Amino acid sequence: MKHLVGKKITKKFSFMGDEVEVRQLSVAEVLRVQEIVKKTSKSKAEDAQTELLRSVIKIAVVGAEELTNEEFSTFPIAALNELSENIMEFSGLSGGASEGN
Repeated sequence: MKHLVGKKITKKFSFMGDEVEVRQLSVAEVLRVQEIVKKTSKSKAEDAQTELLRSVIKIAVVGAEELTNEEFSTFPIAALNELSENIMEFSGLSGGASEGN
C-alpha cells in the first residue's frame, strides 16, 4: 500500500459547458476544508460563502489555484455551487462544505 502514498485520483466534471479535472481530496485537504467551513459558518462577512466556494475549488480543481479572486468572481454562482457539490461528493463528503455545515 505504501506505493500508493501521494497518488492523485482525478475525475472530469462538466462546468459551464466545458470540462474541468478535479482531484479527489486527501485526508489533509478534507481537514483543511472542514476548518474553512468552521470559519465560514462563524463569519458575518457577506462574502464568506463565496470564499468557501473559492477555497474548495482552488484546492480540488486542476489549474484553479492560479485563478485570481477577480477572475473567480466572473463565474456564475450556480455553476460554482454545482462544481463544489461534485467535488464534495467525489471526495466522500456529499455536499457538506458548500452548504456551510
